[in-house]
Amino acid sequence: MRAILFLSLLMLGGFGFAQTTITGNVVDPDNEPVPGANVVIVGKAVGAVSDFDGNFTLKTSETPPFQLNISSIGYTDATFDVTSNNQNITIVLNEASTILDEIVISASRTPERLFESPVTIERIGIQEIKNTASVDFYDGLENLKGVDVNTNSLTFKSVNTRGFATFANNRFMQLVDGMDNSTPALNFPIGNLVGMIETDVQSVELLPGASSALYGANAFNGILFMRSKSPFDHAGISVSVKRGITSQKASGDNAYTDIGIRAAHKFSDKFAVKVNFGYLQGTDWAATSEVDKTTPGGTRADLNYNGVNVYGDEVSRNIKTEVAVTLENLGLLPAGASALVPSVDVSRIGYNERDLTNYNAESIKADWGLYYRPITDNSLELSYVGKVGTGTTIYQGLNRYNIDGFFQEQHKLEVKHDNFFLRGYLVADKAGDSYDMVFTGINILNDWKDHRTWFGEYVGAYVTATLGGATDTQAHAAGRAQAESGRFEPGSPGFKAAFNRSINDPNLLTGSKFQDASKYYHADGNYNFSHLTKDFADIQVGGSYRRYSLNSFGTIYTDYDGPIDYSEFGIYTQVQNNFELNETMDLKLTGSVRYDKSEFFDGFVSPRISAGLTVNRDHNIRASLQTGFRNPTTQDLFIGLDSGQGFLVGSAPNNLERWSRPLDVSGSGQLLGQPAVITQTGAAPYTNSYTESSMVAFAATSDPSVLEVANPDIIKPEQVTSAEVGYRGKIKKLTIDFSAYYNSYKDFISQEAVASPYYGTAGDGSLSVLAIANGDWQGYSAYTNSDADVNSYGAALGLTAKVFGDFDLGGSYTYSKLDFDREANPDVVLNFNTPEHKFKAFFGNANLFENFGFNIAYRFSDDYFWEATFGDGVVPEFHTVDAQINYTVPSIKSSFKVGATNLLGDEYFTAFGTGFIGSMYYVSWTINN
Repeated sequence: MRAILFLSLLMLGGFGFAQTTITGNVVDPDNEPVPGANVVIVGKAVGAVSDFDGNFTLKTSETPPFQLNISSIGYTDATFDVTSNNQNITIVLNEASTILDEIVISASRTPERLFESPVTIERIGIQEIKNTASVDFYDGLENLKGVDVNTNSLTFKSVNTRGFATFANNRFMQLVDGMDNSTPALNFPIGNLVGMIETDVQSVELLPGASSALYGANAFNGILFMRSKSPFDHAGISVSVKRGITSQKASGDNAYTDIGIRAAHKFSDKFAVKVNFGYLQGTDWAATSEVDKTTPGGTRADLNYNGVNVYGDEVSRNIKTEVAVTLENLGLLPAGASALVPSVDVSRIGYNERDLTNYNAESIKADWGLYYRPITDNSLELSYVGKVGTGTTIYQGLNRYNIDGFFQEQHKLEVKHDNFFLRGYLVADKAGDSYDMVFTGINILNDWKDHRTWFGEYVGAYVTATLGGATDTQAHAAGRAQAESGRFEPGSPGFKAAFNRSINDPNLLTGSKFQDASKYYHADGNYNFSHLTKDFADIQVGGSYRRYSLNSFGTIYTDYDGPIDYSEFGIYTQVQNNFELNETMDLKLTGSVRYDKSEFFDGFVSPRISAGLTVNRDHNIRASLQTGFRNPTTQDLFIGLDSGQGFLVGSAPNNLERWSRPLDVSGSGQLLGQPAVITQTGAAPYTNSYTESSMVAFAATSDPSVLEVANPDIIKPEQVTSAEVGYRGKIKKLTIDFSAYYNSYKDFISQEAVASPYYGTAGDGSLSVLAIANGDWQGYSAYTNSDADVNSYGAALGLTAKVFGDFDLGGSYTYSKLDFDREANPDVVLNFNTPEHKFKAFFGNANLFENFGFNIAYRFSDDYFWEATFGDGVVPEFHTVDAQINYTVPSIKSSFKVGATNLLGDEYFTAFGTGFIGSMYYVSWTINN
């Protein structure tokens, strides 16, 4: 009780000392208000923020005279000398000559001009978000130089830089106010489905390339930093409402709604709160491709058809070796009948994806925060932040998943100061009613007529028709007609009942429900000694700790008997100093080193050195060399999943024996003296397997000598050495930003497709060869490291300028290249998935005339080959144009925008297997933001 009374008196005392009051107005050179400008006492953590009309009120215990610093994104900082109490002042902010003058934090974990950043960095702020031609700030990231945004679905987009990405992008990190946004179950972010609400976004910084030296294992390809608005600086209620339609040939025109609400209140200089809510609803891009995944030019009339967005036709058998021989041995076919059956693969007829989902896209999210500053005129702040989100979307990974009611929550406690921070947070998720659409199709078929019966009827009818004099084509038609009798048609009572049984059953042998309730705990801290060591250098130290708790109930991971727990930690330091070489030249040197350790692997050291030479404040040349590493992900280590066409088995040392499956060896195997059922463990692909490419060669030649033993090593961390050079500068009205990099990888983490014989030992030249020839083998995807040389390199050039007076014109070109001998390493899967050439451009004017602006953005992507577990194929080149016009009405504190994405209407896709991306047309109304 005494502690509570003391705290209350302390807070009241803090209120009582606020003696000086300064009021004012912040405007631009045209006398237009500048909302959101920061007004801060120099050398103190006390300040205010201008409202929608540019007005502010600052109360402080500081006694004049003192100095104010006034800043806003897109403007040059200004200072003002306060000489007396109750002053009313007007501050004029001039537009910044270039975005390079803006302040960034992520590159060095300390504030610095973007111009002087030691590495490449991209940034957008409140003004850029307002002017973006994209439908929201997250989609606007795809207009940044060097950035790839792969569209998985309407509400799930994957951000990446510098190659090597699928939608399961665990090489790229997203941080929201310091919290990792990746889901515990999947180990990667699912776009902005449960991320930030646009009305609360303060700024977004994107750091391409390896950043392990400061940010650890997952910062391998880059990091996206999203910062929210402080309720101390941005109080009030803000609302954004977007309404429009999505338009796609496959799904037609459908309504789209996106609402964001932010409420923040500053009770005093010590205590403030905020709450955010967001709701989005629309219709996803329908995926309707019937291209054959395995046979170029194949059609649904083919015997072994496997359509891209057709599910259930993955079930395929060799009707001679896997069906007819077994039936004959069991006496279910006449003796010698199997000789009449050709050795061909036949697949079942699947269901289209559109029959297995309603393509609903929805996101509901909320967050809240309590912020307390206990000491007057001090930057110390204590806070609690909570975030929850749920949504429905489509995810494409191993298969296509209907993510329905997925739920994620985050809770963070943080203590921060200008010189340090210490935070701890929890991230947890639940899968909701999500399900695997491929297994749904497979199990509807199996519910109607089990696979053994279906193929038995097919072969029986084929043999009967052949004995009756039918041709091969006629016999196959007779076999399929008999096997297909009684089929559940989409929409029928039988189909609906089988569908509901499947999506509510987590056993993949009979169902398709995706279960998960995983979580991880994370703590990290940093101390900046620069206030103590500034005469020598700026020195920082920090560290992090994370503990995973995987709990998929045995549906994804091998956690059949309870959650799998493991941990990792890291520590780092950075030293930075600026040397004034002469009146016009400064040299900034930065050195960083980090040590990380996972409980499964040896520790790893990641150093980074960089140098930046600034000339006349208008030109900066930079160079950096760093090493990075990536720990194997939760899936790399502990997955144990039936893909429908093979098993995925992670290679953590204790995972190989956790996973096991009984396999049917009846038929040809029994003729060789093998038992009817054998059990393979997760060790099989790693200790007794052949490569997939040699299996293909053996099938074509029947030559045992072409079989190549695989037996991949169990997984270990991946390493990269990255060298980068760059230049930033401005020549009159032209701003230039150029960078080039070269990455060399060691122990590249990959999946290798292998086959393990049911009997015999790979390489024995006899029994295992007979197993392969008889079809008695199991396919696996093994998680391992490649010993092949894997390198990549690229460059990016960005140009922006003021033209025709006040118009903004800019563009960027990005070149990305994989250096890898595919022919010599046919079994290594890299997932580079990046176009060689990208070009982006924009043209606009935020103030074409009073309160009116517009922006047009153009993007071009070269064609490229998409490689992922769901399927491989070419992504054709595409061009797209987005455009918007906006109008501000200061009297009602509102901004209105009318916009369209993919204005030309040429539908395209960014990954093999996804739906074509159509157009979006929208109108938005934003209040007090």
